[in-house]
This record gives sequence, C-alpha cells and structure tokens, in this order.
Amino acid sequence: MTPSEPPASSDSYTHGGTEPAVLLETIGTNFRNTAARFPHSEALIEASTGRAWTYAEMEQVTDELARALIGAGITPGERVGVWSPNCAEWTFLQYATAKAGIILVNVNPAYRLEELSFVAAQCGMRALAVAPSDTQSDFTAMARTVAAQDNDLRELIHLPAAGGPVAEAAGEPADGIREFDWATLLELASDVPPSKLAEVMESLDPHDAINLQYTSGTTGFPKGATLSHHNILNNGFHIAEMLSYTERDRVVLPVPFFHCFGMVIGNLAALSHGAATILPGRSFKPADTLQAVQEHRGTSLYGVPTMFIAELALPDFGDYDLSTLRTGVMAGSTCPVEVMERVISEMNMGEVAICYGMTETSPVSTMTRTDDSLERRTQTVGRTMPQLESKIVDPVSGDIVARGATGELCTRGYAVMKGYWNEPDKTAAAIDADGWMHTGDLASMDADGYVRVEGRIKDLIIRGGENVSPREIEEFLYRHPDIQDVQVIGVPDEKYGEEIMACIILTEGAAAMTLETVREFCTGRIAHYKIPRYVQIRTSFPMTISGKIRKVEMREEAARLVEGN
Repeated sequence: MTPSEPPASSDSYTHGGTEPAVLLETIGTNFRNTAARFPHSEALIEASTGRAWTYAEMEQVTDELARALIGAGITPGERVGVWSPNCAEWTFLQYATAKAGIILVNVNPAYRLEELSFVAAQCGMRALAVAPSDTQSDFTAMARTVAAQDNDLRELIHLPAAGGPVAEAAGEPADGIREFDWATLLELASDVPPSKLAEVMESLDPHDAINLQYTSGTTGFPKGATLSHHNILNNGFHIAEMLSYTERDRVVLPVPFFHCFGMVIGNLAALSHGAATILPGRSFKPADTLQAVQEHRGTSLYGVPTMFIAELALPDFGDYDLSTLRTGVMAGSTCPVEVMERVISEMNMGEVAICYGMTETSPVSTMTRTDDSLERRTQTVGRTMPQLESKIVDPVSGDIVARGATGELCTRGYAVMKGYWNEPDKTAAAIDADGWMHTGDLASMDADGYVRVEGRIKDLIIRGGENVSPREIEEFLYRHPDIQDVQVIGVPDEKYGEEIMACIILTEGAAAMTLETVREFCTGRIAHYKIPRYVQIRTSFPMTISGKIRKVEMREEAARLVEGN
C-alpha cells in the first residue's frame, strides 16, 4: 500500500500528507544552518544557574566538544552514553556527538548499577558522560564499577556540577580507564583542527544511526531503539512546524532529556527553528518551572499530565505571570478534561497539543492540531503526522479494520526506527516486511482520521509516562531467597495512570513478607519508578488450561482491591 493508492475511506488508514517536506540533512548540518540564520538569538538558557548561550556561542561550544571527542579517539559509529539529569552539557553532547557521527546513548538517571551494566554491555558503550555524585546517587562510584567490568567502556567523562550539594565520590578509577573532567576533555580539541571536523561531518549520511534509547518491553530487559539523524531530526522539525515555532518562541523544558520528549520534541523541535530552549532545573519542580516561564517569557511549555496537575496545584499558582504562553505539548498519558480546561484557560495555552507515539517512532506519530476542540484534545491522540501513515489492523489476521472498530495501531514512514540494537529477531517482530511498526496499542480511528487509544495488547506498565517492563522486575525479585514465584502487574492510579503491584508466592517456610521488606530489597538496586507500590502475597496464580498465567484476571482483581482501599 502506498500513499498514492490509499484504501477506501471507510478503512482505518490515513496518510498525514506530504507537506512540509522531509529534511535530507544531518542534525549537525541543520544546526549549523540555523545558527548561521540566527547567530545572536538565544539558543539555550539554564534558568537555575543563569548560564545562557546564543546560537553562535552554542555552535562554537558544540564544535569544540565534537573535536574533543574526536581527539579522545572516539570514531563515528561508536557509542557514548550520557547518564545525567537535564543540564546544558547534556544538550551540548547531543549536538556534538551528532556532528562527530558518534551514537549518543541515553541513560536514565534513575538507573542503578545493574541497569547501567546491562546497557553498557548490550550496546558496546565506548565512553560514558557521568553526572556529578550527589547526596542521593553516587553516579561516579557506580560508573567506575561498571567500567571495571569486562566490557568496551574505556572513558568516563565527569560532567560539571551545576549548583547544589555534591557528594564525595567513592572508589578509584579502574585500571585502563581514562577519566576526564569537562575542562580536560575540551583541551583535547586543540589537537583536532576544524578541517578534520568538517571532513567528518561531510562523510556522514542522514540515515546513519545517531541515537540509542533503551525502552522497556514486556519480555525482559530494555531494548535499544536505534534512531537515525533522519528519524529524530524530521520528527522534531515537523512537530515544531505544527506548533508554528519561529525564532521568537521560547520553549520551557522541564521534561527529561533522556526521553525523546526532551531531546526530540524539545531540543530538536525548538533548535531547528531558531527558538530558545529554557531548562528550569535538573529535575522537575513545579514552582521552578512556572518561575522559568515567568522570568524568561516562555511561549511554550511541555509536560506529562501529572506535571501540569502539580503546577496548577501550587498554592501561589495565581501569582505567576504566564501571559506569554500560547502553546505547548502534553504527552505520556491521556489528559483529564478538567486539567486540559485549566491549562487552556488559566495557563494561557490555547494552542497546546497532545502527542502520541513511542520511542521506536522517534517518537511522535499522531498529534492534535492547534485548532482542535477540547474534546479531541482529551479524547483522542490526534491525527497522523505529515509524511507518515497510520493504520489499525486486526491483531490476528492483520487486515485493516473499518473506521470505528478497534485493532492494533501501526505506523509507517520516516519516523520508524532502524531497529533494536543487535537484536534482529526482536526488530522483525516489531516491524513487519512492509515497514509497518506494530505499536502493541489497541486503538480506533473515527471518520475524520482522529485516533483514540483504547488500551494495550501487551502487559507493559506505563507509570507517569515511564515504560516499565513487568518481566524485568520479576526477574529481579526472583533473586530474593524467600520468593518462589512472582507476577508483576499494573493497577490503576489517579496520579500516575498506573502503579506497580508485585503478586508473590513465598517459598515454603519463609517468613512473612511485607511491602516494606520488598521495597527495601529493591531500593538502590533498581530505578525508583520500578519499585512496587503494592505487594500481594498469594498461594497460587490463576492459570489457563494450557498453563499460562491469566494476567488479565489478576489485573482486574487487583484493580478492585486497590479501588476498595
């Protein structure tokens, strides 16, 4: 099926149109051209520290950093991770690695030792940029532990502290591992002339892999979605076009950069249009976010629904001047009607958009338009993005279903990832022979092409916008000597959309196990958002005749229990 030969309009298929055209350039070239057009416009403002860079200054910084990475011996196609909360250096690494053809690996700051070790080994990570240790996380010690393991990690880059307390890092550098602070790394640029960087940039292809993002599924550990310049630059660019961004826009980004939300919908969208990006802080704080909007006259604000709820709930919410806002992006989960009404009326965001997608689609595949009704912005996830196709198929037969019928949502076009890193079988299971990405989401499409997400085919838990693999938590909990069997499920939660429940069968003779003992076992060993909120001790699990556990039945039962409390 091609865009020039669409099926009958009664079928659940749409093409988003051919305008605007796709960009056929790399991220580095796109930024160079934008900086040449708007050299004196602000590109990046770190509100918490007062640091700021114009486009010309950011072009210079990212060129120098790209040359430094080349000077460190890192070559195009090698993987460099960044394990840090939001900061200016995160953005600089995003663009410098793109200029040098180095694949940036986004590492969730909530990851702990075992998760970092898995990611580093799975992608053959060459170097890792590490946030300074703080009172809650000794990033340095964990990075050194992983570097000492038998893997490809050879360099650690210590990012500078951006205010706030810094803890004394434990441990010593591992044998054979080079460690650089930020200033020492940049000194390596002096050995690499600008002509060498120009040569590298000229050799790059827009379809080269440039970004790895680890996304949880339902079958175990995270998979590395491999994204190209073409994937993520175009997705950011087209989102910005639909939000009508210009060099006069000022985009406030409290959402994390390790997600596509921050680095694609945020950075690549704004910085491809000459707009300013504004970082309220290293992590989300509602007051800091609104202060950044007020102080820097933000025109666009991003967040998952829980972020907007927290901002609206501030006791002094009415004291902030939000009159400069006009638009923004809400994604991650469905927005309640009451919240959307207040965002539009009380935050002045009349053109706020809802985005839907997944990491594997760069990430946005459907989006509401700025003039869509309140109903469509709360009951649907919009229409197909330009240059992309959407269809809804019967999960069994693969046939396209009629408009209004429910089936699996599939996406095709420039945004579909290159595949899962070094996992061809899992790639083939997600992307079919015709190039369609199967999302695993159940959805329906109305007569006007608006898509409504109805649920998920798989067991993936989405907690506050974070994808959580039940299998990954189950595999971890199996290590507890008192746990004989465990099933992890999602249960409804008003704040986060879903919360995590661990249903546990204890070994014979084991002592009683409580929520507190389970959480203590998990704390510091897996990310905080993966730690179960609820624990249910059982003697058995409901089974099908063929011996499969009926998780649907368990979820329904658990939902009743949670709602009854």
